[in-house]
Amino acid sequence: MKRRPQTRSTRCLLPSFVAAAVSTTAVSNTAVSNTAVSNTAVIVVAAGSGSRLGESNPKGFVSVAGRSVLERALDEVLAVRPAVQVVIVVPEDRVDEARRMVDGSHVTVVAGGSTRQRSVASGLAALGADVATVLVHDAARALTPTALIEHVIAEVELTGHGIVPGLAVVNTVKRVDGAGAVMDEVDRSELREVQTPQGFPHAAFAAAHVAATGDFTDDAAVFVAAGHRVSVIQGDPLAFKITTPFDLRRAEQLVGSRASDIRIGVGVDVHAFDESQPLWLGGVEWPGEAGLAGHSDGDAVCHAICDAMLSAAGLGDLGSRFGTSDLRFADAAGAIFLTETLALVVEAGFRVVNVSVQVVANRPKIGTRRAEIERTLSALVQAPVTVGATTTDGLGFTGRGEGVSAIATCQLSSR
Repeated sequence: MKRRPQTRSTRCLLPSFVAAAVSTTAVSNTAVSNTAVSNTAVIVVAAGSGSRLGESNPKGFVSVAGRSVLERALDEVLAVRPAVQVVIVVPEDRVDEARRMVDGSHVTVVAGGSTRQRSVASGLAALGADVATVLVHDAARALTPTALIEHVIAEVELTGHGIVPGLAVVNTVKRVDGAGAVMDEVDRSELREVQTPQGFPHAAFAAAHVAATGDFTDDAAVFVAAGHRVSVIQGDPLAFKITTPFDLRRAEQLVGSRASDIRIGVGVDVHAFDESQPLWLGGVEWPGEAGLAGHSDGDAVCHAICDAMLSAAGLGDLGSRFGTSDLRFADAAGAIFLTETLALVVEAGFRVVNVSVQVVANRPKIGTRRAEIERTLSALVQAPVTVGATTTDGLGFTGRGEGVSAIATCQLSSR
């Protein structure tokens, strides 16, 4: 079946099944999402000043190797599967900034209170009635692994108890008096250093919060004070709390070691010319040029980049992910494939570092629009893209002017 010529504006429209996966509206007190989420919610508390950190920004907005503490915490929370409802609690003057940070995710942002307990109450007030399990997580524990979050959820659902991750105390602990003199040694076998997220059955935890009369040190204490059981499961050393400048340096070192996990992928795509079609190449339209044959728009550059990204992430290839048998992708623009591929790569825990593409063809003349193509592609993959072009001096199908070939190399790093 021949494809109908389309203008650039219609080419860039996302199909409904793609738009539903990437669109959202940020609001103050109502969770909104077009993506199906579970009946579990995570309240991420980032309303503290972080005075002990010695920074001018609130702790959640302090940079850890180029990205904020809050963003790094959300990376792990948003990777939970099945997806959870997320409420972020931030200082009142940071609400708009936080909303911009999470645009495109199933996340609600609310202003916190004067104490942590009041901030958690603000988060609880934003939850939907369908929430069965709620977790409270400190954004300051920014490197807490997704696996630990999922473990807490599973244990709450299995037992119906409050669940807290914790680590055994490995150092000798002594009780001292006001002058620092040792009074006695504490049996550390009964001690645990507790972490977040702390999980609870939603209804019981919300009632415990309403009934609380004191200012408790953590959410588990609120739950216990209401007469409920809390159990400790094995925590994770990565769930440490960023409180002091030393903690911040430690987090940056750990993030730096993660960034050393570099993946390289190569993608190749080839399309023959089709005089009846408009030409889309490198995400831009080329008026007056013969188009490329294919199930979609035939954009060999975009397709090669997709293959390179998927290859680097170990996620297969374009054909296995978006095959020609899938009618949803008939006539789809290269921009759609790049957007969907980037989402898969990010979900797998990677970010694009850079992409390089070599176009092999007699025409069109890439050099005349190189800067435009690089800007377009860089915006789509959210990383620098460089584009080069060459010919084969009359050799082969590209040399005979029968089509276009594109070779892409992509570098990924773990997020």
